[in-house]
Amino acid sequence: MITIRKCTLDDLHALQEISKETFYDTFKEQNSPDNMKAYLERAFNKEQLEKELTNEFSQFYFVYFDKEIAGYVKVNRDEAQSEIMGKDSLEIERIYIKKAFQRHGLGKVMLEKAIEVARDEGKKKIWLGVWEKNNNAIAFYHKMGFIQTGAHSFYMGDEEQTDYIMTKTLESNLD
Repeated sequence: MITIRKCTLDDLHALQEISKETFYDTFKEQNSPDNMKAYLERAFNKEQLEKELTNEFSQFYFVYFDKEIAGYVKVNRDEAQSEIMGKDSLEIERIYIKKAFQRHGLGKVMLEKAIEVARDEGKKKIWLGVWEKNNNAIAFYHKMGFIQTGAHSFYMGDEEQTDYIMTKTLESNLD
């Protein structure tokens, strides 16, 4: 059974664990150990995650598969967005699934949750940044109706990388 639950500050430790695990598993092969270590320490330390969890313009959701945390999604609106996209946009900043739970449709479930949040808040579009070398994710987002609308820099330690900005317009409740 698949369920989704909004995270609270009480989830800080679990969020930190899954954030580090899923990010490392996703990108360890393409990045140096030093850059991975630097990024994980900067992005997922307790103080940083507490700041994000208590930001009124950000929300985290855990997805559970048979009562076990299998992944999470983080969405940002208004000034919490990592790029200036306007008040009619919602950003999916992170969407990650543990390796053991991939290929179970959880990515689609989390994406649908993000779209639901966007619609509930009256947003007209939803967007995300995806690493240009993450071909599986890019193909998934294309399949889900996202198109590439730009690019921005992402820093992995001291290495500048390029993320494609992909956007989906939310025209109606039929999307």
